[in-house]
Amino acid sequence: MSYFSRLTDIVTCNLTHLLNNAEDPVTEIEQIISEMKEGIAGANRSVKTASSNEQTIQQELSDYERQIFQWKEAAKNALALGDETEARNSLVRKQEVEDLKAGLEQQHQAAVATCEHLTTTLHALEARLAEARRKQLELTEQAGLSETSSQNPPHATDAESPMTLSRSEQIDSELAELKRELGQ
Repeated sequence: MSYFSRLTDIVTCNLTHLLNNAEDPVTEIEQIISEMKEGIAGANRSVKTASSNEQTIQQELSDYERQIFQWKEAAKNALALGDETEARNSLVRKQEVEDLKAGLEQQHQAAVATCEHLTTTLHALEARLAEARRKQLELTEQAGLSETSSQNPPHATDAESPMTLSRSEQIDSELAELKRELGQ
């Protein structure tokens, strides 16, 4: 049985409700966690792709900036040599590149927004997985299945994603700030 058809299903699911209706909650939470891990792996790939796309567009924008500068310099040089026709042609080319850049800037804004949205979704998925792992630990303790939990510890993390490490660093920073506020 598949619990989740979309990533948003993971974020919006009510674990308690799902598990209360299950015949074997311990087995069900293992299945749920497995599906969540698959969802997170997919979300990680999506974030990586979106970030790569955003960086590619940013590089293209930088290339256009260089071209704009070069065409402007070419126009100045042509004028300095008294060739107004060549200066005009250089400015026409500069304007063409500026138009291309303007269109690409809109694509860049969309790519940034997509990357931010996917990263936010990834963090929500990671939070939901952490909740499921806590629930798994609770269920295994209630069922007295310490052998199961020691073979497959619910808190054991898979290869941590760069996003997870980033979150860990954010938490460490926030913890240090709270300690400073409390004078510790």
